[in-house]
Amino acid sequence: MFCPQCGTKNTQEAQFCVSCGTQLSLVAEPALRHPASSITTPRFAGFWFRTLAVVIDFVLCQVASVFLVLPLGFALGASMAGTSSVSEIEATAEGLGFVLGVLIQWLWFTIPESSKWQATIGKKMVGLKVTDENGERIGFGKANGRYWSKILSAILLFVGFLMVAFTAKKQGLHDKIAGTLVVKENA
Repeated sequence: MFCPQCGTKNTQEAQFCVSCGTQLSLVAEPALRHPASSITTPRFAGFWFRTLAVVIDFVLCQVASVFLVLPLGFALGASMAGTSSVSEIEATAEGLGFVLGVLIQWLWFTIPESSKWQATIGKKMVGLKVTDENGERIGFGKANGRYWSKILSAILLFVGFLMVAFTAKKQGLHDKIAGTLVVKENA
């Protein structure tokens, strides 16, 4: 039996709460089977916390991209030198840079958000994590859906991102589509 005063679990035979001393025999068993303190409501991450995390991630992802893509660009230019025109080399390098940039950014978000971290480096630094609507870790598929849904949030004049400031669970359009939440890590 749970104490209606403090929520402590007591034996069925107990006449007084072992924690606060409330007389239990005169009190009917409450309908709630778990002490109120064991039920936690997640603290949803607001717009500015999430914006800060995205800015951090953007800067770090761009730095990582430069260190990964630049050497490939030099190697590509060297391998094409003498066999292709400068404009062909530039076009090939731009195309390769675009594809690698998209790939790096996609993996930058989807892998860590579906990992045991549940967060990118930026989110981790701000103290945030991504969960499903039950507070559980998301898989790669859900993280993938969340990432690509951000395109729709951006196409709609960024209103999909601004929704974070105005929805009860602080969800952007991409969160609603993917069924995800961004919460404060110690929630």
